Parts: sequence; structure tokens; C-alpha cells
Amino acid sequence: MPVLPRPAPDRADFAGIVARLRAAGCVFAEDEARLLIAAGGELAALVGRRVGGEPLEQILGWAEFRGLRVGVAPGVFVPRARTAELVDAAIPLLRAAGAGTAPVLVDLCCGTGALGLACAEEVAVRLTAADIEPAAVACARRNLGSTGEVYEGDLFDALPDSLRGTIAVLLANVPYVPSEAVATLPPEAREHEPRRALDGGADGLDVLRRVAAGAPEWLAPGGHVLMETSAAQADSALAALAANNLAGRLAESGEHGTTVVIGTLSSPCDR
Repeated sequence: MPVLPRPAPDRADFAGIVARLRAAGCVFAEDEARLLIAAGGELAALVGRRVGGEPLEQILGWAEFRGLRVGVAPGVFVPRARTAELVDAAIPLLRAAGAGTAPVLVDLCCGTGALGLACAEEVAVRLTAADIEPAAVACARRNLGSTGEVYEGDLFDALPDSLRGTIAVLLANVPYVPSEAVATLPPEAREHEPRRALDGGADGLDVLRRVAAGAPEWLAPGGHVLMETSAAQADSALAALAANNLAGRLAESGEHGTTVVIGTLSSPCDR
């Protein structure tokens, strides 16, 4: 027997849901109410979860990222709109690296796999993703399907040795919140997303430095590593790239206030 669509709440019910969401601090309460109503399931339970601080995307089971509906599971880092700048910066680099063959793309600290998936929608790539969180790995495997391989492990330790020296573009959505500032994040982030996906150490750059140190061994000559950071951390991030013989530059987005650092490994002819 087919499941009948649930009737939409009347206007009074909708207003009540919006009022509860707004009282809980949801800025876009009307939009969230419509999404929760359309999600199916027990509406009161869904609203209760959101009022309790659970991320909307984890409740819905998906997030919109660069026009894609990306699956999101409980306990997995939710892709942010601002992180789309990493993809925007990577696309022209991947196209330039193609030259008649699919370039190797690695999505490190992949979470849901949204970055690699978005790149693969626009450029034919050989995609590998990795994350240290088992829940993220399972989520990314569902999202990527046959589009790419997903491995579990700590940064480069997760990658197959066959990728050494072959990566054209390495995306790493590293955590960059200083440890002392994690407590100031919204409850939906600090209570429902992995601490390791948020906490970047004393100055926020511990993981970024580790990626910068490991990248030269894995990048192809002329390959690029791209990481998101904050404007205040940009100079220190560029210094971390320079310390590992990576030529650094910034790509900044006015729309989302995103700062991306790009490090490029010199090719033999540049040396």
C-alpha cells in the first residue's frame, strides 16, 4: 500500500513551528520550517530535534552544496556554503592539469565527500577521498558511489602508496578553529559534529601544517594543495607552505568571506 503524502500543517501550525524555531535561535526559521515539513516522518520529532540544537542538515539527511544534494549523516561534519570556494579555486587547476587525461584529485579530510563530488561534476577526474572519522567515511562512500574511492585514516596515512607523486590537486578542508575558540561555536557544531573536524590546535593551524609538510611527497610536479583558513591566519598558513617548498598564494571570496591558501609544487623545469 503506498504511503499517502502527509497533509501540510495549516497556517496556525506553521506559525507555531516557526515561532519555536525562532525562539531556539534559528535565523531562517520560515525556510527551516518548510524543509522540516517536507522531510516526511514525525514532524513533532523533527522540530524537537532542531529546537534541541541538532544541525538541520543532519535531521534532513542532506545538505545543498554547490547545487548538489549531498547526503549528511549524524555525527558527520556538515559542508558549509563558504567551502565551495575551495571547489571554485580547484576547477581551473584541474582543467589545466588534464591535458587529455583525467587528473588525480584527492579530497583529504573529506567529511561527506562534498568537495570531491562537486569537482567531479564539472571535470573528469580520478578521485580519492579520505577521512579519519568512520562515520564520515561511510557517508562519503554513499555519496561518491562509483565516482571515487574513499579510505579511512589519518591524513596521508589513509592513502594508497600508488598515489605518491601523482596528485594534481589536493583539497584538504582542514579544521582551523583554535582550541580555545571551539567553545564559542554554535551548539549545533560543537555538540553534533566531530571535535577533530573543528579543532585546529592552539592557533588553529596544526592540521594545516601537517598537510603542508606531507603534500610535496604526494603532489605531482606542478601539483597544488588547497586549504581553507581564516583571513587572520592567512600569513601563518602561507609561511607553512613556504617552509615546505610550496609556492603559496591566496584565493579570497567576497561573497562568503572565505580565505583559501594554495600551495604549488614546482615542476623540474621551474627549478
